[in-house]
Amino acid sequence: MKTYNGAVMLMALGSLSAVEARAQATPERPNIVFILADDMGYGDLSCYGNKYIKTPNIDRLAATGTRFEQAYAGSGISSPSRCSLMTGKHSGNSRIRDNQCYAGGMVGLKINPKGDTTYVRRANLLPEDTTIATVLSAAGYRTCLVNKWHLDGYDPGSSPNHRGFDEFYGWTISTVHSNSPYYYPYYRFHGDTLINVRENSNDAHVRHNTEISTDDAIEFIHRNKSNPFFLYLAYDCPHEPYIIDNVSWYEGQEDWPIDVKRYASLVTHMDAQIGRVLGALDNLGLRENTLVIFASDNGVAVMAPREELGSDAGLKGRKGQLYEGGIRVPLIVNQPGRVPVRSVENLVYFPDFMPTLAAIADGEKHLPQGIDGMDVSPLFFGKNIDTNSRYLYWEFPGKQRAIRHGDWKCVTINVKKNAPLELYNIRKDPTESNDLASKNPKMVEELDEIMHQMHQPSVNYPIPEDKLKK
Repeated sequence: MKTYNGAVMLMALGSLSAVEARAQATPERPNIVFILADDMGYGDLSCYGNKYIKTPNIDRLAATGTRFEQAYAGSGISSPSRCSLMTGKHSGNSRIRDNQCYAGGMVGLKINPKGDTTYVRRANLLPEDTTIATVLSAAGYRTCLVNKWHLDGYDPGSSPNHRGFDEFYGWTISTVHSNSPYYYPYYRFHGDTLINVRENSNDAHVRHNTEISTDDAIEFIHRNKSNPFFLYLAYDCPHEPYIIDNVSWYEGQEDWPIDVKRYASLVTHMDAQIGRVLGALDNLGLRENTLVIFASDNGVAVMAPREELGSDAGLKGRKGQLYEGGIRVPLIVNQPGRVPVRSVENLVYFPDFMPTLAAIADGEKHLPQGIDGMDVSPLFFGKNIDTNSRYLYWEFPGKQRAIRHGDWKCVTINVKKNAPLELYNIRKDPTESNDLASKNPKMVEELDEIMHQMHQPSVNYPIPEDKLKK
């Protein structure tokens, strides 16, 4: 049975929110469609310089909107990055700071891409954790998550429709088989109800998950064409395993191994489905009243064909690391008539989205205390603000930590072995090739101190005291 927590919330908020909920979207208070790729590298899109992968629809969003050159995910891996996105907190302050946790949470079964199984401990969002969906629901928006959540751990009660979203169509961690087999699933959640995708029964490859997710998204848009809505469309692509039967876009690439073709096809197939979403908005006359945002949840995965396709754009590191290749992501914002055509160098990252979307939806009064992001919406609409004088922070508790301030970035990826902090001037050295720590010891010491201040203790990620404080 589907549950709609947002409806209960709106009743509690009283008549004003009920009136807001009936108001149509406008260019100034638009619908919001947030599209998130999974493990897609900074260099996977043509509009970010890729020479091989075809992404005409995303490229069109960039060509007619604003492209961010220095945008960062919330972390170098899925769960903590999405937690930062949803809660407005960086990974030194958020509930979920790694895909697994050290204490608390719940233990459950994990199926690896190769089919191996193991038991792991995961944290999950709690009822007291305010999400973007909670804020936008309170502001009168109908909210929906399609496909990947990854913030429920092994608690079925922590699914999206129990954490602020009015509607949910997709899969959860807590029901391990709900996205199996990957990309051609037989099971799928509609709210709390687990349904069957009958076309994919007996391991048939009929409906690809990217197409299923797009169908769900378009149906939600049609149902809410007269209401302001927030659609969070979180595709699986191009996360491993690289499973897609149609590789026709790259049949002429005879020298490409099959997994290279499949990886590129997953991205191009997703791009085609994004074209369907944009087409639905156009056909319903909603495009000028809809802000479309596209990003990736972290950098390119270790198994991706980085060298063959240039997926990492030459950046150092990969998914699971806090070097640029692990956390710098594409970010494109588009709304005809409001978002200008330009490229910006401002530093922005996932914690910024909660206050930014709240401002766009006129919902700032519903923001919780203690968030770490800032409202960067002026950058969406052609204005310039200072986002570079603040500190951006990331950590994998007890493993890695990094901080960005202006042109400078301080990072270490081996905290456990007391590896020295590295220092890079990202403006001059975006590939992090020239460690300047030994030449700037005072700056390293200052940034180290600020990182310690930005880390907040966590019951799920207890770290020995000597790792928390100097």
